[in-house]
Amino acid sequence: MAQQTQQRRRYDSSLRRERAAQTRERIVDAGLQLAHECPVWDWRALTIRAAAERAGVSQRTIYRHFPGEREFHDAVMQRLEEQAGVTLESLRLEDVADAAARVFAHVSSFPMVPRTPPLDPTLTATDQRRRASLLNAVGPSAAGWPEADRRMTAGMLDVLWSVMSYERLVAAWELTPEQATTAITWVIGLIEAAIGEGRAPAVAAG
Repeated sequence: MAQQTQQRRRYDSSLRRERAAQTRERIVDAGLQLAHECPVWDWRALTIRAAAERAGVSQRTIYRHFPGEREFHDAVMQRLEEQAGVTLESLRLEDVADAAARVFAHVSSFPMVPRTPPLDPTLTATDQRRRASLLNAVGPSAAGWPEADRRMTAGMLDVLWSVMSYERLVAAWELTPEQATTAITWVIGLIEAAIGEGRAPAVAAG
């Protein structure tokens, strides 16, 4: 009789663990669904309340699995990285390009929402002029390239030239303004050299 009771307790314990794991999985799945409805840079809508409603559980149930919203977000991010096939902790230099491609392929399924509010008309016009000038700058040296390759090249120069790139180097990477400028102009020089050698983006990627 005692042995049967012990076996029953083990069975109940295993069943509880299995159900808890299934509930956690349902909660994370709900978070993934919500994440795919959000811009990649804005998770304000990815709340415990929203996940509880989507998963069909109470907020208290979610807090049994995750101490707070940060831990819940971390679990969703881990699943997103798994879906993208990217492991940041073991990233090697030779893996960076492939990892970026995997991330961008995954991100393409998310809503594309501008990060900033509409620019002042003067700033918008200046942005358009800068992009046109970069296309014109690339044109003579890449005259024989397909238009898509010229646009990719000019677009990369635009990304490097952007104030957002500079600000990220200074704020997130803690580079001095001089170091940030040196890094950006270094990469611009690499692109210039590639253009001079006739190495278009599509050719380089192949």
